[in-house]
Amino acid sequence: MSALSIINVDAVRAAPLAHDPYRYVLGEQVLRPEAIDEIKRDFPAIAKPGYLTVDEVRLTGRFKDLIDELESDDFSRVLGEKFGVDLVSCPRLTTIMRRSQPKYGAIHTDGPSKVLTLLVYMNDAWDAPEAGRLRVLYDGERYEPYAVEVPPTMGTMFAFLRADNSWHGHRPFEGERRVVQVAWVKDAAELERKRKRNRTAQFLKGIFGR
Repeated sequence: MSALSIINVDAVRAAPLAHDPYRYVLGEQVLRPEAIDEIKRDFPAIAKPGYLTVDEVRLTGRFKDLIDELESDDFSRVLGEKFGVDLVSCPRLTTIMRRSQPKYGAIHTDGPSKVLTLLVYMNDAWDAPEAGRLRVLYDGERYEPYAVEVPPTMGTMFAFLRADNSWHGHRPFEGERRVVQVAWVKDAAELERKRKRNRTAQFLKGIFGR
């Protein structure tokens, strides 16, 4: 029996697995409606832009419960079954962003140390017609054409298997853009390297304001 009470496992399982141009899943309403108000209330009051690891953020209440579920073996098993890979044995790195800057969203594939990346968005609405909407792309040069565009609205989930062609990105956006990212990585040493790299980046932002 699943211990997941905030994540809507049925919605995750029902989301179709796409294969072109790489393997990804776009799901909606993956957070249970009865938990949303409390998750919004408990979302960390992060002043810094960019992603912070969970070690750098004070987690409380139902938001902490959500992070625990996203990092759990139960959820790794559900997502792994969807993609046909073993995620339970993979270390997990979870990061949280509240504020975006225009320089974010550059087209990339994610590094080869990652197995799978998950994004769960937590914004009530999204009025920007293009900015801040992640796109599944065909190459590393252009935002168009694209296979799918992901609205960063409450309860939307985007997950993909990292590949040499797993191009994705979004047009520049500045302002509040709430998202939780979970990366399943290949080994614990790489996990610690990523944590240190993220802490260093945040430290430099604090000094130079960039």
